[in-house]
Amino acid sequence: MTTTSSPKLVTAEELLELSANGFYGELVRGELVELMRPGVRHNKVMGLMTYILMSFVLPRSLGTVLPGDTGVVIERGPDTVRAPDVAFYAADRMGLDDDIPGYAEIPPDLAVEIRSPNDSLPDMERRARMWLDYGVPLVWVLIPESRTLDIYRPDTEAVTLTTDGVVSSEDILPGFSCRVSDLFGPAAPDDEPAAR
Repeated sequence: MTTTSSPKLVTAEELLELSANGFYGELVRGELVELMRPGVRHNKVMGLMTYILMSFVLPRSLGTVLPGDTGVVIERGPDTVRAPDVAFYAADRMGLDDDIPGYAEIPPDLAVEIRSPNDSLPDMERRARMWLDYGVPLVWVLIPESRTLDIYRPDTEAVTLTTDGVVSSEDILPGFSCRVSDLFGPAAPDDEPAAR
């Protein structure tokens, strides 16, 4: 009779060490999930989203904007660490002077996800719902191909805004508003957004 041993589960702390050595991915119930690095379009939108949020948040000392896949510990024992493309934490939940060397241990107030070419729309919806289940009150999913923004909140249907829409969120970012088109940067002349 042969016995098979289950693979060794990885902790959040071990994932942080692996990431420092070049691993790019997440941790789901102790198992490593390697991710494909995003392309130029994805990173341009992520950089622009980060800039727009930081330009609003920092002068008002509203909180912390974490760009580019900063890990969030969702569960322990076994550990799950996921990473939104951009996260915002209100100052009363993550202090402006907090020095956190590892992953965040609390959910962000806003998680932003940006669709990459290898992500399907159902994948993006599942990811948004995962953040809601974890306790994030607001999730924005940016779809660069169609230049649209899907807004997810707990216990409600997602709302889709097109390029002529305006996004605001008084409960999370008081006073913030932005045209959806600004989240994607300038469109090429005569460039019609693709269908979703």
